[in-house]
Amino acid sequence: MNLLARLFSALTLVALICAIWVALLPQRPTTPDRLPSDQTTLTGPVDRILIEKSARKMTAFRDGAALKTYRIALGFAPEGDKSQQGDGKTPEGIFRIDRRNDASAYHLSLGIDYPQAEDRARAAAEDIDPGGDIFIHGQPNQLPRGILLPGDWTAGCIAISNAEIGELFAATAIGTEVEIRP
Repeated sequence: MNLLARLFSALTLVALICAIWVALLPQRPTTPDRLPSDQTTLTGPVDRILIEKSARKMTAFRDGAALKTYRIALGFAPEGDKSQQGDGKTPEGIFRIDRRNDASAYHLSLGIDYPQAEDRARAAAEDIDPGGDIFIHGQPNQLPRGILLPGDWTAGCIAISNAEIGELFAATAIGTEVEIRP
């Protein structure tokens, strides 16, 4: 197993242990950095998703109207645009959902078409790997039901709860626009 895979596995294990420990603590009031998503239920198709990294929120739209807003987790180094494999950044720009995976290592996932041609060209000019496999997904499958990993913990993806990805997955088709802002 390569070093990056071992590091990611170790970080996932540490995050899992922390999540279980946090779940066993007495319930505390919601803090500003862990605000719940809005309580509406997403129904019907989504035609656009807006992700605002600095606000840690994702909003689903249909015909220009906001349908639901979610609290999100990002890559472990979320500041700035993704430039290469392993940098822990979530890419910025306008993308499309290009695949749906109901058998992923995370509870459901919607693939984003990163890297795009300009990302691959830039990476080739710099002789680096631009990375890839960026998804909107739920929590790791090995986590107990209802547990949310705290903070920004992905390798560059956008994570929400399992219940939330379930409703978003059902409402989002391949080709849906995804805009990711700083």
